[in-house]
Amino acid sequence: MASQPEAELKDWSLSDAWRGLQLWVFIPAVIIIVSALFFAAWWGNTRGAQAFEDLNSAIVNSVGWWYILLCTGFVIFALWAGLSKAGNIRLGRDDEKPEFSLGSWFCMLFAAGMGIGLVFWGVAEPLWHMIAPPEITGEAGVDANGNIIAATESSAAGTAMGQALFHWGLHAWAIYVVIGLGLAYMTFRRGRPLAIRWLLEPIFGRKLIESWVGHIIDVVAIVGTVFGVVTSLGIGAQQIAAGMGFMGWVEDPTSQPLLTGLVAVIMIVATLSVISGVHKGLKWLSNINLLAAAALALFVLFAGPTMFLLQSIVSNIGEYALAFPNLMFETNAEYAAGAGNEQGGLLGNGWSADWTIYYWGWWMSWAPFVGMFIARISRGRTIREFVLGVLLAPTAVGILWFSIFGSSGIYYQLTEGTMLIDDGEGGQTVGTEASFFQLLDHLPLASITAVLAILVITIFFITSGDSGSLVTDVLAYGGRTTTPKLTRVFWTALIAVSAIVLLAAGDDPSSSLRVLQVAAIASAAPFSIVMALAVIAQVRVFIYEGRTMNRYVRVRRHATKAALVETAREEVGKDAGPAVQKKVLELLNRQTRSLRAMFGGTSATLSGLPASSEARKLAEGKASDDLVIAIEDVPAHATTVDPQTGVLGWDRSKGYSDPITDEVFETPEYSESYVGWEHSSEEFFDETLATGTIPVVAPELKDDDA
Repeated sequence: MASQPEAELKDWSLSDAWRGLQLWVFIPAVIIIVSALFFAAWWGNTRGAQAFEDLNSAIVNSVGWWYILLCTGFVIFALWAGLSKAGNIRLGRDDEKPEFSLGSWFCMLFAAGMGIGLVFWGVAEPLWHMIAPPEITGEAGVDANGNIIAATESSAAGTAMGQALFHWGLHAWAIYVVIGLGLAYMTFRRGRPLAIRWLLEPIFGRKLIESWVGHIIDVVAIVGTVFGVVTSLGIGAQQIAAGMGFMGWVEDPTSQPLLTGLVAVIMIVATLSVISGVHKGLKWLSNINLLAAAALALFVLFAGPTMFLLQSIVSNIGEYALAFPNLMFETNAEYAAGAGNEQGGLLGNGWSADWTIYYWGWWMSWAPFVGMFIARISRGRTIREFVLGVLLAPTAVGILWFSIFGSSGIYYQLTEGTMLIDDGEGGQTVGTEASFFQLLDHLPLASITAVLAILVITIFFITSGDSGSLVTDVLAYGGRTTTPKLTRVFWTALIAVSAIVLLAAGDDPSSSLRVLQVAAIASAAPFSIVMALAVIAQVRVFIYEGRTMNRYVRVRRHATKAALVETAREEVGKDAGPAVQKKVLELLNRQTRSLRAMFGGTSATLSGLPASSEARKLAEGKASDDLVIAIEDVPAHATTVDPQTGVLGWDRSKGYSDPITDEVFETPEYSESYVGWEHSSEEFFDETLATGTIPVVAPELKDDDA
């Protein structure tokens, strides 16, 4: 099992790869993925264009309410974990410093927040919400005759931005917190392997987690991750093709052979990166891509309507604050005034289904990928730092990105009416895939910035494919830190084939987007149950550890030095002089005796102080006359009073119970974790006691030494 020492596996040895795999995870996951692809191809070919509309409606009607409730619950859980007593728990040893500086950590969180999705939807989504708003915000009310009073264009533009930010803000990142925080805690704090199954050990116990229950959990995680990555790759391919059409490089950017070729070529590049193992090169490429995306955003900010965009950044924060409570429990919003039919909507299946439920399913299927990334960069941080950083930093990036690109698109639509395209039926609609390039066409150097945008999307495509194959491979190997390149190439190829099949299952870009939407929502359904259980498990362990973790406090011998002097002055009735000094020394002497009586029987370290003044300074600390002690909370019902001495004690068996079994793992994760470090230190301490090499405790402090 994953809890055994890892044997080195050769990169290209089939027997080694087969030996290291968790076969009860790998084989079922591959069978389910391949079966789903066959089903998608058969369903589309036999039932036509309406096939996935019907399937999506059935899925949304079944799980939509659950997704809405669950993801809002994730936000509540994340805020509780970060702001409660559990926020003090460190993801590592208690004295461990963060692995990365705060600046580097924020930059990596920004990188996680950037991706194909933001580039694809940055312009298109706010435009969609403006022309096809939900019924709860698309109408201002009715007049005395019952006629609809439509919202003004400026009002519709503002609410559109708030709705877009709602989908890319706290809810999205709370989903990632659930997985990322759980993995970081279980791996760095409790020493478990980096696999989704171990998130549920507090509920099922180690025995079941290492059995068929754990296998099912990891299978569900792999399937969800694959289709989450495929959704991103599918929309990335569509947008790259739209950019090529904008540049005049291709005649038909919706051509299926073109999309297939794009996926194949780019995933071949991702495969080469897997084979070469140039992780530093990929990191360097990712950093350059992040800088390129930032440069593109700054260019649009300063080359476009700068003052309007600067004002929009502030106002959009307010729009998001308004949209958040308005939409957090909305499960079945329709398009306002028939906009879903008149304007086409995004996919014409109801606003909540087309947007919120789709996004929540996509984020959940994507959660193992992003969650594992942010877990691996967050060692040494407290839960409070983790939660606030992961929630706020990427949300801030999203606000800036949508305020620049989304508000720019709305600006040019309101002022010039040039951001919509003909829908082929005498009306206008949003060109979802091409809207980003339509915006760039309004600005100087459009041919250069369009090429830069295509490059940014392509690099995101490559890094997503490579990283997605790594995450699925780690899960297939039960959480081992290094996996053979052979199986990583296999996952890269399977992800590419999945994207090609799902894109081909749709007859046109709109139906292809629907197929990707169905894949994301459907694959997230079983994993949503795992995530719900993960929240329960984390609540249990965080409550336990919050109650039992040591709190380090200073015990002063006096309130303050000034208070002690003031007391002496009041006692002797003088402002200064020898009498006051004498009184201060008397008070210090009495305090020492009182502290000795209070703490003398507590522990070996407090039972007495070294007799000499120099030794006392060494024991207490040269710069302080305070005592520092570690305090652990004990439930009242576990306390006892010795009937002979009246000394307070406690019954450990009645104390707080750890939901996680106290067992040893022979893995690198365990030896480097907090509990692994604590276990080895306690073993050393017990061995030292057994050999009798503990130094004798110094004699008690005498009154004349005070």
